[in-house]
Amino acid sequence: MEKIKPRTLSGFMELLPQKQQQMERFFQVLRETYSLYGFTPLDTPVIESAEVLLAKGGGETEKQIYRFEKGDSDLALRFDLTVPLAKYVALNYGQLTFPFRRFQIGKVYRGERAQRGRFREFYQADIDIIGDGQLDIMNEAEIPAVIYRTFSTLGLKRFQIRVNNRKILNGFYAMLGLTEKAGDIMRTVDKLDKIGPEKVKTLLLDEEIGLTAEQADEILAFIAIRGSNAEILEKLAAYQGRAELFDLGYEELKAVVSCLAAFGVPESNFAVDLTIARGLDYYTGTVYETTMLDYPEIGSICSGGRYDNLAEYYTDKKLPGVGISIGATRLFYVLEEQGLLNPNQPTAPADVLVIPMSDDFVKAVEVATALRDAGIRTQLYTEKKKFKAKIGYADKLGIPYVVFLGEDEIVNNVITLKDMASGEQKTLPVAEAVALLKDGLAEKCAGTVILEK
Repeated sequence: MEKIKPRTLSGFMELLPQKQQQMERFFQVLRETYSLYGFTPLDTPVIESAEVLLAKGGGETEKQIYRFEKGDSDLALRFDLTVPLAKYVALNYGQLTFPFRRFQIGKVYRGERAQRGRFREFYQADIDIIGDGQLDIMNEAEIPAVIYRTFSTLGLKRFQIRVNNRKILNGFYAMLGLTEKAGDIMRTVDKLDKIGPEKVKTLLLDEEIGLTAEQADEILAFIAIRGSNAEILEKLAAYQGRAELFDLGYEELKAVVSCLAAFGVPESNFAVDLTIARGLDYYTGTVYETTMLDYPEIGSICSGGRYDNLAEYYTDKKLPGVGISIGATRLFYVLEEQGLLNPNQPTAPADVLVIPMSDDFVKAVEVATALRDAGIRTQLYTEKKKFKAKIGYADKLGIPYVVFLGEDEIVNNVITLKDMASGEQKTLPVAEAVALLKDGLAEKCAGTVILEK
């Protein structure tokens, strides 16, 4: 029979065991950090009715979605975690307590052209806070704290959370009499980091948007306002009183900035940036983008914002919210490519390998069970191999400790514990070995997922 050549589809990621362990540690930090802020885990189906997923479809979404039929059912793979959340909240509205805070780490699918660092199947790690009818501005102020703690715990130091408010932008464009063109202008200005101010101005003057040179210059001057957060707020104050929407956005932005210190976010990691708009008209208030200062070419590693009505396509109830998303697969790929993943953290599937040195496996099983009961990940090796092969197995997997159990150890009710890194061996009772192992493992597991250079 002719063999089929094994292959992984383009745009899909498969990791070898050690890298998968690193990714699991990465996800563990996300889960633990999100939980610290009272977000509950949620898992929604990967497959949904196409009608449900495409309620707000059109444009690129329709082109990129994986859609198929099964019998009479028109189905699709989810392309983000926000639309399934909207369906979930609308469906379970009567059983949920608001504000509803959820986090979800799950795979999504987009049939776009696969390229370096861009995948067709990838993990997103989202948090959202959903209100019933209204949602206080303090929820928007708390989001930078979640972002800061998440990336700090992972090990990043030189990153910046850039924040703006869409009401400020819409209010400013209203002052210029450009309300109808505000969406097009913001989508164009959102390209500033990629194409620069001159090309942005050219696009603003293009027939499609049709601004005058004076209007384009005024917009570019406005978004170029720089300084400390306090200085930018002071400069924005000069625009107050000319548009009600601008004034509301200004007060919201000021409220977010004023809470930074209380939430534990250093100003060095946070900046008001009037160029941030987020391309989607979906956002209506505070918007966020997070970048790595030493790797600007990577772009935003965490983005999101405030929206007024999450589930408008599924219910008449007004459900405002605020949320952020980390493209986890892409971020992990980029961190690995840049050599920023900590190579010193254990990636082995077990902390200890128990090797029986006699044919009496019962005692070895008892020792392995005792170690597992103490919370130590333990693997029992019973293959009929030479001693060198057994040690080689532990070494290849990077298992940090090996337990030898021979006839002398069985008679004396002890074990011999070897530290694979130092080569040091000790013969001692299981209870003492457990204490030694826990101390040693704590030391070996110290450090962060990311080692920023």
